[in-house]
Amino acid sequence: MPVQLLNPEGLPQPEHYVQMSVATGSRTVHLSGQVARDAAGNPVGPGDLAAQVEQAYSNVATALAAVGGSFDDVAKLTVYVVDWSEDKLAGLGEGVGRVAERLGIDPRKPITLLGVAALGEPDLLVEVEAVAVLA
Repeated sequence: MPVQLLNPEGLPQPEHYVQMSVATGSRTVHLSGQVARDAAGNPVGPGDLAAQVEQAYSNVATALAAVGGSFDDVAKLTVYVVDWSEDKLAGLGEGVGRVAERLGIDPRKPITLLGVAALGEPDLLVEVEAVAVLA
């Protein structure tokens, strides 16, 4: 596997993500932000953060499969959440947990979580960017 996930000594040891990835593959994939849209572009989960997170993560996995990769190849995620507050952590975790179970993936990756005022369309609550490294 071209991506090794690490929590180095001397840094906090988070439960839901890892601090660092070391990538040794030969192809780097920069995936644009994925949102809660199905393959036809229809909205998924209006007003439901967990459903939108699940769809966005699913879209990441779908895009990577199209180039011969998988979620295991993700080296870094950036997650943008509209009007972030700590009370949204449960919905974020629920959506990630559901997609992880459905796809059989380990969703723990180095991640940057950013609260934003808005995304590109008014119904969007979350957007997920990924960088992956494939062998």
